[in-house]
Amino acid sequence: MNPWVNKRYNSIIVLAVLLSLLFAGCALFKKGPPRVRETALIRIDSSEYPEFSDDMLYDGLEHGILQSILYLNKVPADRKFRFGEDLFDAAHMIKSMEHFLDFIQTKPSIQDLKKYIHSNYLVYRSVASSNPGQVFFTGYYEPSLEGSPEETTEYRFPIYARPSDLTTINLSLFLPEFKGKKITGRYTDQTVVPYYDRKDIEYKGALDGKATEIAWLKDRIDLFFLQIQGSGKIYLNNDDILHVHYHATNGRPYQSIGKLLIDTGKIPREEMSMQKIRAYLHDHPEEVDTVLNHNPSYVFFKIEEDGPIGYLEVKLTPGRSIALDRRLFPRAGLAFIKTVKPLINGSGEIHKWSAFSRFVLNQDTGGAINGPGRADMFWGDGTYAEIAAGHMQHPGTLYFLVLKPDVF
Repeated sequence: MNPWVNKRYNSIIVLAVLLSLLFAGCALFKKGPPRVRETALIRIDSSEYPEFSDDMLYDGLEHGILQSILYLNKVPADRKFRFGEDLFDAAHMIKSMEHFLDFIQTKPSIQDLKKYIHSNYLVYRSVASSNPGQVFFTGYYEPSLEGSPEETTEYRFPIYARPSDLTTINLSLFLPEFKGKKITGRYTDQTVVPYYDRKDIEYKGALDGKATEIAWLKDRIDLFFLQIQGSGKIYLNNDDILHVHYHATNGRPYQSIGKLLIDTGKIPREEMSMQKIRAYLHDHPEEVDTVLNHNPSYVFFKIEEDGPIGYLEVKLTPGRSIALDRRLFPRAGLAFIKTVKPLINGSGEIHKWSAFSRFVLNQDTGGAINGPGRADMFWGDGTYAEIAAGHMQHPGTLYFLVLKPDVF
């Protein structure tokens, strides 16, 4: 082998080794969760099927199913979707959805629903995490915020579009060992370096001339929580309305400010909620910079005609769309959950949590939704959605359904 070629080949191998060693600690990489099993579902016997019922009486379910079918029609018909040890192609997924949709349009009784599922569907349960079968449910919603298309003395905090110098590299294009691995950074001086963190962006003007301001908000805290939710509706002071949706992140690891406030004794764990965090920050303005900068991750947005749009690029359905780890669960799949929801009194306060079950669709994902024991429920918009999303931190169970191969 030519000595120069041999030297170059060895350099590539060394680079690959260095990348693999740095992967867990370098902020350049999108940090993923610990390695998890290939599948998060196990098929259960019909004797183990849960008691199927739907607290929403199927309202919104047709819309959710049609959105999943919309996604499935865009992928190759032979694309495989994993349910435990079993694989089903997109064509079968569509048939599974269509038959379930036809049936629920008859508004079946609980008993008829039970018979139909037992006769026609395979059911898989999430293996969850430390507690067998228990999935930890949180919630998210679509905030509505006041904004301006221009910076003013009142509207000072920009919602940024994706910066022109943000670079994402798919490492699997270079070495198969890095399948599914990406890095996000910026190209400078003939090398790729980590992208600017939250502090650089918000306090040091790192994006000046590099990113378009979609709109401007009044409050830095509102902007932070817009990034956490991933989408929102902006009512501009010129009477226009913008639907903004997650487009990219700076690639920095997500750090929970809620955990920070618990660990530092600022908010008791049993009282933790989005509303408590907001209240604490508004009551302690001198701590806002420190607390928000604890999370170096930063989200960039794009404008959609409608919204909110999930990871599958279809419109989310309030109460029916959930976000799961996209590596583990079948995308667009029909699921069934059992957990609790808040009941609100006339003062807008939670007076109790009530058990419920319903059919949902796996249509979204999230930076903090990692592993088989996490699920995030999309509650929609409005007061109830904000309360439910802000306070939901409860265990539950998660199942997936798919039509038996020999049916119809």
